[in-house]
Amino acid sequence: MDIDFPLVLVVLTFATGLIWLADRLFLRKRRMASVPAGDSSQDSEAEAPKEPYLVDLSRSFFPVLAIVLVLRSFLVEPFQIPSGSMLPTLEVGDFILVNKFAYGMRLPVAGTKILEVDDPERGDVMVFRYPEDGHTNYIKRVVGLPGDHIRYRNKELFINGDKVDSRFVARLPPLELRRETLGATDHDLFLTLGRPGGSGEGEWTVPQGHYFVMGDNRDNSNDSRYWGTVPDELIVGKAFAIWMHWKSLTSLPSFDRVGGID
Repeated sequence: MDIDFPLVLVVLTFATGLIWLADRLFLRKRRMASVPAGDSSQDSEAEAPKEPYLVDLSRSFFPVLAIVLVLRSFLVEPFQIPSGSMLPTLEVGDFILVNKFAYGMRLPVAGTKILEVDDPERGDVMVFRYPEDGHTNYIKRVVGLPGDHIRYRNKELFINGDKVDSRFVARLPPLELRRETLGATDHDLFLTLGRPGGSGEGEWTVPQGHYFVMGDNRDNSNDSRYWGTVPDELIVGKAFAIWMHWKSLTSLPSFDRVGGID
């Protein structure tokens, strides 16, 4: 069963905050009122009733949870890459950082945009919630913007009738490495040698408020060619850096891949 971590974080933050606030406003006064009147000696202080365990726990954890909630919801959130659909740009086991502010400030869990900043640009590597279930996080590259006409034929990409520049780099059987230019972004992509070009072919017009996304591992990516475009309300943020690589619990973490994401 998938755990909705943002929802859990929000619930814990508000629960601990309410307990701490209720104690400050009401419960603490009642506890102190039970202390016998007298001087302010150390003995009197020692006789003051202790905070209930739940109050003490909430007071300790609320500031930490609140800081994590703000950072994770509005600034930067870490993700781990679970599949090879973005090879060679991102490998399985890469831990990445996602800018939550780049495409506008959104409320946690609900995802409602409360502050406009910038829109996704062609070539951005974007994290979003899978349109078919609304909660699974996916990561792909933005290919089509609202109003664009996208055509994919014989492993060649066309945007608004213009063929996207894609240059041969190397043959790495069973893959071919190419260098593609999308907008202001140059990035590497993989094509599978010997696989027919019919996979994922078609033509699409991107609706307003939606984005067409594709994986860099073009013949091994479940993307907009198969399930459609990504609506703006499902956008999570822009991936901008790799900070660690850790493929499995049986291997050691590596920092060889630390750096920005093209």
